[in-house]
Amino acid sequence: MALEDAKTEVDGAFTRTDRRGLSYENAFGGAVSFLRRAYTKDLTGADLAVTGVPFDQAVTHRTGTRFGPRAIREASTLQPYDPPYGWGFDPLGEFSVVDYGDLAFDYAKTSEFPAALKRHIGGILDAGCGSLVLGGDHSITLPILEAHAERFGPLRVITFDAHSDLWADDDFERIDHGTFYYKAVKKGLVDPAHSVQIGIRTECEDYLGVNVIDAPAVHQMGPAAVAARVKEIVGDGPCYLTFDIDALDPAFAPGTGTPVWGGLASWQAAAILRGLAGIRLTGGDVVEVSPPYDSTGATAIAGAHVAMEILCLWAWTRRKG
Repeated sequence: MALEDAKTEVDGAFTRTDRRGLSYENAFGGAVSFLRRAYTKDLTGADLAVTGVPFDQAVTHRTGTRFGPRAIREASTLQPYDPPYGWGFDPLGEFSVVDYGDLAFDYAKTSEFPAALKRHIGGILDAGCGSLVLGGDHSITLPILEAHAERFGPLRVITFDAHSDLWADDDFERIDHGTFYYKAVKKGLVDPAHSVQIGIRTECEDYLGVNVIDAPAVHQMGPAAVAARVKEIVGDGPCYLTFDIDALDPAFAPGTGTPVWGGLASWQAAAILRGLAGIRLTGGDVVEVSPPYDSTGATAIAGAHVAMEILCLWAWTRRKG
């Protein structure tokens, strides 16, 4: 295909028969899916399933991250015309990537949500697919980690965030985006000694053994050194990557529920993510994109690019066996 195909190609989310390959329909038209991938609930033959989790029950300040998956999908329509710059391969051409749609749940029965999400991700993994999740607030990562840990064992988690989300909370029935990581460690889902948080710039009394490269350290070390250090920490074990968009400074991502100044620039995050090639990634998520607070769409664009980088890191893992 080539750009002239935009004259006749449209609604590839529903009409494309080949699950591999780039897309050339007009970015401003057509049915919107992530990277114009085919929408499907049939994972037969799929390698990676992208799914949305429009949930934001637990936010500190500004609600709206339930609209994150929709905004990220729309922003991603600018990306599927070419292979991702600088990676040297085309993951959309080499792998069958599908848009699995969103998680369905009863918004009025919040207590049932974690189990529903865990089953949803478990079904993707049991089909032999990697999972890439578009959130949603950061509480969604706990059920996702539960599903991954049941299949891969304790995970080495790479977190990009302004907040540690390790504040003590021993009520495991609570759904809280600020304490999900604490519960993940306490449940044994995370291998703290081989996990690392990047971009932290809020206080936490006890990091429970998780390594931290805070935002000032990122600025001082530079992306290449940060990426090298992260790879030393996580080693070659199964790894999960979660990216809270407020890891970025509000100048680059104002559309989030908990903006904190002094964060990463988008170029720093891009370089660190690219430098992580070679980790053994089982899946990842990008969370807390809150489009109502960013009329420019810059936050959703950042979220879409982060999701693409996670896809590439996962594809790099698969390519290397």
